[in-house]
Formats: sequence, structure tokens, C-alpha cells
Amino acid sequence: MTEQAAAAAQILPQGGRGPAAAEGILRRQALRESAARTYARSLPIVPVRARGLTIEGADGRRYLDCLSGAGTLALGHNHPVVLEAIRRVLDSGAPLHVLDLATPVKDAFTTELFANLPAGLAADARVQFCGPAGTDAVEAALKLVRIATGRSGLLAFTGAYHGMTAGALAASGGAPDVRVTRLPYPQDHRCPFGVGGTEGARLSAAWTESLLDDPKGGVPAPAGMLVEPVQGEGGVHPAPDDWLRRMREITETRGIPLIADEVQTGVGRTGAFWGVDHAGVVPDVMVLSKAIGGSLPLAVIVYRSELDAWEPGAHAGTFRGNQLAMAAGTATLAYVRRNGLAERAAELGGRMLTALRGLAADQPCVGDVRGRGLMLGIEIVDPDTGAAAPDLAAAVRQECLDRGLIVELGGRHGAVVRLLPPLTLTDEQATAVLDRLADAVPAAAH
Repeated sequence: MTEQAAAAAQILPQGGRGPAAAEGILRRQALRESAARTYARSLPIVPVRARGLTIEGADGRRYLDCLSGAGTLALGHNHPVVLEAIRRVLDSGAPLHVLDLATPVKDAFTTELFANLPAGLAADARVQFCGPAGTDAVEAALKLVRIATGRSGLLAFTGAYHGMTAGALAASGGAPDVRVTRLPYPQDHRCPFGVGGTEGARLSAAWTESLLDDPKGGVPAPAGMLVEPVQGEGGVHPAPDDWLRRMREITETRGIPLIADEVQTGVGRTGAFWGVDHAGVVPDVMVLSKAIGGSLPLAVIVYRSELDAWEPGAHAGTFRGNQLAMAAGTATLAYVRRNGLAERAAELGGRMLTALRGLAADQPCVGDVRGRGLMLGIEIVDPDTGAAAPDLAAAVRQECLDRGLIVELGGRHGAVVRLLPPLTLTDEQATAVLDRLADAVPAAAH
């Protein structure tokens, strides 16, 4: 055995296979890891191999993965173009850690990224590489607009989720210590105004405008408005296109930078390359992470050059120069663009949405089905009261897992079953996902 092979064997032991080995690994995880672990609680599997949609567990079972690393895996697991991009960097002898120095790998990434940005932003944009998590990019965006405007207030929306660091949490829907002006995000199923549809979205925009212009509204001068084109963790609520355009008008006329959180909606997920593209909106700042790293940690903000008021080191991070992630991200962005995967997500996602609504018609526990592209949600309710039913949703998730389908939950009460399959999903795989879900829902209800 070569020295390299021996080292690899230490990292990737071959003995960790079989049901007993899997149970041992899970038991040690429960003993050693913190109580903050999340997915490991609801998905007690031990992945050892993966390709595309499929994960193989240490116990030998295969699963269809509709979580995709919480939307990170635009091309699924271990796509050949991603692996080849990583191998090229490894084989080249290039440094893997470079802080924020310029490298050919970074240059290729920024070139491909700018080629895919909304034209109205790419023509005069700057990019800031952040720490490798989306939440740090949110923090950078908030810091940037506050420095650039000299204001401290922030506008955000009910149901929002922007990350787990302090500033990102303060702008999210579940913030316990509110320091942000919270605006109503439009939705049909549980409209805050009780009307839904176009009228609900109109009222949301009217409320926003009235509050901002009311001298007694109690709103600090806003440094920015932070919005998700589709609320993911909030329960898969797509922003109506007209409403999002209205938010752009409201912010633009008042000199308020519009920040689009595209961490989960970016890179083709919603059926357009960016979630804002559906409405034709060009934000002042875009927050990007997850899929842009091609499965590896990477996060950036892209913003209009007029906002570039940073001092050197104003937002830094030791791991903002992840060369492997940049190479994987370049390959992913280019593959999505060249192969029309955003358009494919729109077409296949539309068909899946129609099929899921057919399921809802036959299952009283399905209160609503919604989504955009390959970002889909099924709200599980009590058939008698219509109230959100988190325990029943958890039962659906477990029935799915028993059938070899990985899904997760979101929404206000954890009652929305979420589907985030890779953009490379085939028609046959989509049918298999829908079939397993169609079995799991009535099984859980009964």
C-alpha cells in the first residue's frame, strides 16, 4: 500500500458498513455531538456513498435525496463535472488556502458568476467573499448597507429565514428580541390580511408604503430591505412577481437598498437562474451561498459599486478563499447555464406541482401545495380544523424515509414537507419521488 493509500484508509475506513456498524456510528454521534444537531435526529442514516439523487447508507439501503444539502447540491451528489474541477485543482499543486489573494481559480469563478448575474447588476458590480456560510454573507450585506447609507434600521419580513448568526437571526421571522421592522410577506394559504391572492399582495405593499411614510410609524430610517424571492424555511412561499416589483419601486424611490437573499433560491432552483429574475427585479445587493460552491462551502455578496464603502478589512474571514469550492462552483454555474437547467427546473417543477395538487385533492390532511421550480412544499394540516399539524408532518417524513425518500420539514410550525431535489432530476426519478410520497402521506394519516 502506498503512503497516500494508507493515509486515505485512515480517513475512509472500509469496515464501517452493515446495520451493526451503522447503529454504532449513530450511537457514538448521539454521545459525542452537541444537542444542537438537527438533520441527524430526523434522518438517522449513515451515508457512505452518493451519486446524483441517490444516497447509499452504511446499512446498505438506498435513498432518493430530496433534501440536497438543504438546496446546496444543484447537480446532486458527486456530479462528474464537479469532481473533475476539484481534481484539476488538487492535481495542479495550486495552494488550497489563500485568504483573499487573487488566483486563477478565483478569477474563473468571478468571471462565470458575473456572466450569470442580472445584466443590470453585473454591468457595475462588486463582489465580496465572505466566511464560507450563507449567514456570514447576510451579515456582510447588512453591514455594507449600514456603512454605505449611514443608517441603522432594517426592513425584513414575517416568516423570513436568513441564518443563525446574531444579525441574520434578528432579521428572521423567529427573532425573540426584535430590532428590525417586520413587514407582512404575502401568502395565499394563511394570508395575514385574510384575503390571499392579488389583493393580499396589494395590501402587503400598501401597508409597507404607509408604514415607511408615516412620521409616527416608529420605523428607524432603513439602511436596507432584506427579502427572499421564495421563503424556504418559512414554508415555501414564492413572492408574487407584481409584489416584488412593488417592493423594488418602494425602496428605489426612498433610496433604500434592496437586498435579495438568494442563498437557497439561486442557481436555477426556482426555474430561473436567480429568484428575482421571475419578476425582472434587479436588487442592489445579492446574498449568495449554497449552490454557488458546487457542494463545498462558499458565500459571497454582489452589490452595486456605489455601495462599496468598505474600509480594508471591514469584513474579513480566514476561509474566504476556498479554492476547491470556487472551482466546484465555477463548474456548477457553467453546467447549469449551458444545459438550461433553470428552464428544466421550471418545466419539471411545474409538472410535479400539478401532480402534488392532485394528491392534495385526495388527501384531506394536505392543506396546500405550493412552490416554484424545484422548490416545493406540502403543508400538512388537521383534516378537521385546518390547523397546521406538525406531528402528522413528522409522521409523513418518517413514512417517506421508510420508503427510501429523504425529505425535510419547514414552515411556521414545522408542518410543511419540503422537496429540494437536484436540478438534474430525471422524469423517471421525479415519478419515483412522487410515487413514494403518494404512499407515505395516506400511510401517515391512517
